[in-house]
Amino acid sequence: MQIEALKEVGVTEVVLAINYQPEIMLNFLKDFEDKLGITITCSQETEPLGTAGPLALARDKLVDGSGEPFFVLNSDVISEYPFSELIKFHKSHGGEATIMVTKVDEPSKYGVVVMEEATGMVERFVEKPKIFVGNKINAGIYLLNPSVLDRIELKPTSIEKEIFPQIAADEKLYAMVLPGFWMDVGQPRDYITGLRLYLGSLRKKSADRLATGAHIVGNVLVHESAKIGEGCLIGPDVAIGPGCIVEDGVRLSRCTVMRGVRIKKHACISNSIIGWHSTVGQWARIENMTILGEDVHIRDEVYTNGGVVLPHKEIKSSILKPEIVM
Repeated sequence: MQIEALKEVGVTEVVLAINYQPEIMLNFLKDFEDKLGITITCSQETEPLGTAGPLALARDKLVDGSGEPFFVLNSDVISEYPFSELIKFHKSHGGEATIMVTKVDEPSKYGVVVMEEATGMVERFVEKPKIFVGNKINAGIYLLNPSVLDRIELKPTSIEKEIFPQIAADEKLYAMVLPGFWMDVGQPRDYITGLRLYLGSLRKKSADRLATGAHIVGNVLVHESAKIGEGCLIGPDVAIGPGCIVEDGVRLSRCTVMRGVRIKKHACISNSIIGWHSTVGQWARIENMTILGEDVHIRDEVYTNGGVVLPHKEIKSSILKPEIVM
């Protein structure tokens, strides 16, 4: 979703900051490169460099001599990605960096961004305030001028706690309030919530991309290469990936089914994530935030009540309470 949104505003190259097995991520994203006509490369850390250090490591890829700003995104946040508006705002204020902020109901749980309402200029950051100072938090979406890189050394550095306060002190940091939904989807439960918000956004903006039919309930996204059997009931809030096979009589709700999964007849899945190339047996029931890793095989009539199953496992008996299956 992030890469597609970047392509729409003219981005031609995406650099992934990765410190573990970059080849797996690149293989996974090869389809995106071909489909979108965008170059995806990796900048690999040999040691963890925090949230700013990777920018120094990738400096040669980010500076092309044009002086044009570049986007920096946390990979685990989703929103409607209003990048065109962000570019316009960034160029209008003439500062060095722009961060997107989102409003939250309980700001005391977060680091709050205190800003001038009229101009958007950031005054300071307050970590988990005890008294109310504002309700806007960093949304993990930035547009930075190349000059920001001159502030970052090649060492473990936090962009939020070290670099942004410097820029704010120089009165060159601005914030734009993110319209629409925002979600940090780094945890499975949040991922499922984020999926619901994303599909709801698609309903408003690109409803033609959502599945339709008598077997569909609510917002459902089905890849064109997936096959759905007879007598199924799918939705609400379901995403089915490429090459999936959903056999007859299956019930799916509030779940993600990733590439190459096979769900056999009359299985029922809710509030769960089914990893790549897994199999769910006939009459199996998977619910309560069950997470299946890659290549997991659930036998017929097995019940899983939450928990995490690590990759390449076969589950022959029911999981009655949430646990991690190694």
